[in-house]
Amino acid sequence: MRRRAILFAFTFCLTALAGYAADNPHMGTWKLNEAKSKIAEGTPKNTTVVYEGAGDQVKITVDGLDADGKPAHSEWTGKFDGKDYAVTGDATTDMRSYKTVNPHTLELINKKGGKTVTTLTVVVAADGKTRTVTSHGTNAAGKKVTSTLVYDKQ
Repeated sequence: MRRRAILFAFTFCLTALAGYAADNPHMGTWKLNEAKSKIAEGTPKNTTVVYEGAGDQVKITVDGLDADGKPAHSEWTGKFDGKDYAVTGDATTDMRSYKTVNPHTLELINKKGGKTVTTLTVVVAADGKTRTVTSHGTNAAGKKVTSTLVYDKQ
């Protein structure tokens, strides 16, 4: 009987997590719409961003170009709880935190060596078809820059 109760609880938790991932408007593959975006000079350009479930966490895979126009790939796995989780593959950041503001809005902070390098706001439109990322940071020349990137859901 005890074994059956544990199995039921485990199955329930997996089902709830799958439902969360399916209902979360951020989940899925997003492609950059350059025509609608305003990308600051000297900043990276993320062309594809994929949000997917990874157990009780979220894995975010980013492909694009770094500030020098070279191919870039990074991965982050964590929770949208405002805590720092490691980033792999990104020379400009080593930690990243996401915090849920509301079901359609996330706040994102990128850090390097404990220092904030960029802050971003990620907003998925009510219809779930587009996502707008507003980024505030400093480019390689030390100038403060703001970019607005628009993505279409695939």
